[in-house]
Amino acid sequence: MTRIERLTADAAEPYRSLMLQAYASAPEAFTATVQERAALPLHFWLQRLGEGPDADECSWGAWCDGRLVGAVALERMTRPKTRHKALLLGMYVEPELRGQGLGRQLVEALLAEARRRDGLRQIALTVTEGNAAAEALYQRCGFSRFGLEPLAVLERGRFLNKIHMVCLL
Repeated sequence: MTRIERLTADAAEPYRSLMLQAYASAPEAFTATVQERAALPLHFWLQRLGEGPDADECSWGAWCDGRLVGAVALERMTRPKTRHKALLLGMYVEPELRGQGLGRQLVEALLAEARRRDGLRQIALTVTEGNAAAEALYQRCGFSRFGLEPLAVLERGRFLNKIHMVCLL
């Protein structure tokens, strides 16, 4: 049985473990490396989970038989002139469970929460050019492409472009 829920502090360790797995297994998808994230204290992961209903950072998880198998995070901008915007970050579903709708459920949970937030008007994200499955998922959830950042990240000696996408709430 699978369930999607907002992650709380008790999920910090499984969340950290899942995301380190994500950075290691799909390094081209993330701007952070597994080494830099592994070095961060548990406080970083707790902050990403957020505290309270209106935390500027919060995350959702997909649980399957009591195990965290997918996650996505929302990070709201904190400056007054950009507080109407947020980022979708750290989207990951374990490879063997992809294609079952978990990614879509995670993104939809994040968007439902974003729409609930007073003054929040847009969610932006980046996806590595060539990751057609991820781009298609985001398009099905209401995101549209608005730009391409060339040479966005350097991974294993080669530059990768990032597609910029946005969902207006």
